[in-house]
Amino acid sequence: MFVLVEMTDTVRIPPWQFERKLNESIAEELNKKLANKVVYNVGLCICLYDITKLEDSYIFPGDGASHTKVHFRYVVFHPFLDEILIGQIKSCSQDGVHVSIGFFDDIVIPPESLQQPAKFDEAEQVWVWEYETEEGAHDLYMDIGEEIRFRVVDETFIDTSPTGPSSAEASTSSAAEELQKKEAPYTLVGSISEPGLGLLSWWTNS
Repeated sequence: MFVLVEMTDTVRIPPWQFERKLNESIAEELNKKLANKVVYNVGLCICLYDITKLEDSYIFPGDGASHTKVHFRYVVFHPFLDEILIGQIKSCSQDGVHVSIGFFDDIVIPPESLQQPAKFDEAEQVWVWEYETEEGAHDLYMDIGEEIRFRVVDETFIDTSPTGPSSAEASTSSAAEELQKKEAPYTLVGSISEPGLGLLSWWTNS
């Protein structure tokens, strides 16, 4: 679920922080810049793990701050494919079951990856597994707030960094840009279409 990623960055330390230890100032600046941010094709940054190397610091003309090239390792949330996680159902829609694991909410289980046969209950706004038994079908509801075990089967990264539109496209691309701003930069796709996966309550001694 969590991995250590080696990164390199140039950190600017303003003059009023020179009285502090350099490592402390750099660690604070790196966490300000990266913590809770998604790095494209890397994952969701959590916190600084350690600093492996500090290169020479420079002060450039017209800027009293120091600039230091830093090599460091960062804790990143990036589950591997086929990893099994446990979260809570945040909501349900025609697009599938939306799951949260507390600090990360952009997880969706599409309809084709649910236990089959499944149907969407419009009145309750929840998905239902029509579990077949010898006595007939039993409706098992995927209620909001229930704990759910799922397998990570895919991931999607979207580059949400701002781009300046060309003059010809400036008037026509505003709607598309607004839509892109609302898209999550990092989304996990899950599946519960196998025994043992799904709501934890389904597999307990109930």
